[in-house]
Amino acid sequence: MGHGTNRVEDMSSPNNGTAGAGETVVEIHSVCLPPKKTAFQKLKKRVADVFFPDDPLQRFRNQTWRNRVILGLQSLFPIFTWASQYDLKLFRSDVVSGLTIASLAIPQGISYAKLANLPPIVGLYSSFVPPLIYAVLGSSRHLAVGPVSIASLVMGSMLSESVSPTQDSILYLKLAFTSTFFAGVFQASLGLLRLGFMIDFLSKATLVGFTAGAAVIVSLQQLKGLLGIVHFTGKMQFVPVMSSVFNHRSEWSWETIVMGVGFLSILLTTRHISMRKPKLFWISAASPLASVIISTLLVYLIRSKTHAISFIGHLPKGLNPPSLNMLYFSGAHLALAIKTGIITGILSLTEGIAVGRTFASLKNYQVNGNKEMMAIGFMNMAGSCTSCYVTTGSFSRSAVNYNAGAKTAVSNIVMASAVLVTLLFLMPLFYYTPNVILAAIILTAVIGLIDYQAAYKLWKVDKFDFFTCLCSFFGVLFVSVPLGLAIAVGVSVIKILLHVTRPNTSEFGNIPGTQIYQSLGRYREASRIPGFLILAIESPIYFANSTYLQDRILRWTREEETRIKEINGTTLKCIILDMTAVSAIDTSGLEAVFELRRRLEKQSLQLVLVNPVGTVMEKLHKSKIIESLGLSGLYLTVGEAVADLSSTWKAHGQP
Repeated sequence: MGHGTNRVEDMSSPNNGTAGAGETVVEIHSVCLPPKKTAFQKLKKRVADVFFPDDPLQRFRNQTWRNRVILGLQSLFPIFTWASQYDLKLFRSDVVSGLTIASLAIPQGISYAKLANLPPIVGLYSSFVPPLIYAVLGSSRHLAVGPVSIASLVMGSMLSESVSPTQDSILYLKLAFTSTFFAGVFQASLGLLRLGFMIDFLSKATLVGFTAGAAVIVSLQQLKGLLGIVHFTGKMQFVPVMSSVFNHRSEWSWETIVMGVGFLSILLTTRHISMRKPKLFWISAASPLASVIISTLLVYLIRSKTHAISFIGHLPKGLNPPSLNMLYFSGAHLALAIKTGIITGILSLTEGIAVGRTFASLKNYQVNGNKEMMAIGFMNMAGSCTSCYVTTGSFSRSAVNYNAGAKTAVSNIVMASAVLVTLLFLMPLFYYTPNVILAAIILTAVIGLIDYQAAYKLWKVDKFDFFTCLCSFFGVLFVSVPLGLAIAVGVSVIKILLHVTRPNTSEFGNIPGTQIYQSLGRYREASRIPGFLILAIESPIYFANSTYLQDRILRWTREEETRIKEINGTTLKCIILDMTAVSAIDTSGLEAVFELRRRLEKQSLQLVLVNPVGTVMEKLHKSKIIESLGLSGLYLTVGEAVADLSSTWKAHGQP
């Protein structure tokens, strides 16, 4: 079967799988082995493909030492890539967007800290230091950094299961900072070691269900603030929360309810207006801070007439106090801090990178995933030492930042500066800020996390993904936040295992008038070729699926022989395996192919392999399977295999 060998085939038969009449010359091409490489060369290429798909050193080649130093600084500190071109026009845009997101970040920071069962001031601390670090290390121009609802909820629910935030507040604060430190270490390690693919186990379906479930839990938790309940459950499941709401009806405060419903209506209305008309983004961006100011004035004015509306109280002035001495590296709760850090780290990393890439695609620039992991990781490590808890890029603040015209990460510096002014001079003004307005702000923010359209799309496109989404949603709602996430990840892993251990195989037929062979199930016009059973394997052949594939191919063979007997058709002579989609094979797979050939041979059936890829071909050659198949056991295309074998049989007088 040498390259370019000419074979003659009678094309006049209607069942030969090709078009035309008379005799046509068929050129048979040999299947080549890949170029020889040493084991070290193969390992080097594999490592490069797995860990360095973007070839980060490519830009350093053929450069002077001076340019390499500059490029190295730009790689480590992305701020150097645009700082030299920065001008007053860009600065004006960044100032406007920075002040705009600051008006949203200040009330959200206070609110999300309470969601994590932390002092409100910690939320403002977390909106000061991390944005400054991200502005230097981050590669996104539009990502607005600060506390987010999901990470706050997860941290609050996980830590409060073991430590009371009220009875043991110092230990709880230590664990929060320590969890943030481990979240940062985990995130930065993924970036440094280029292991970002690990977060891909959080599939789109998992995240849709998880965020929706978490949004419902967060919303239900805000009933405490909206109704004015004093004694409320610390649990995060649906049933305990609703039980606590109705068991404490005597604590409901009509003054709080009226204020909460009123401001919630205003916030939802402004959000709706901004969604309908993006140019009016500033309405929804300014409404939280405006609501805080108005509600604070109202409570201050009526403070002597009613005590039913609870408020924040004293918040200390000044910069972030150092918290390095509060990191908890030994003791009974260290494992809890590590576990909380890893889970919140994964969630915040997933959200931050997704948000950054979303807005980068709108402006046609790239966000480097590994750099983002390191930037978010280092800012959380630094934050844990400066009284901050887990932070990442917020979708709501980043959307406002984008719509406000942000040009670079300087908008984060402007936002941090506004927070700094607030910390130094304005903290006493928040004394009478009612807790109900914080609940209303959180509710408005998390409603957007419930993505009905994404869930409906999952149902239409992939039922298994929709099932994963439901597992995540109901797991968070009725079991717990971390276990709900674990259940969804477990279902996703099961899906992966099913795809690996039970890969798809399909029977091919010829599309009349062409040399194209496609699935009989997809193309009604495709027809079987008498004497041939053509099968396609659509996955690598590993130890996990080799036995299944062997059994499945033998079953295809039995079913085809039964079908032929029923219609009194041409005897089955050859099994063709199209291996185009078989990207890899291991020793168990090779054994399965060898055993399959042996078993088919006992049934007087020939096994033919078509188009194995380079690495698969190399292993088939080294294992001597190619030799055992013979000269007519390997072809480049299904069409060539059918044509060559048919002409050979005809030459030997076989029907």
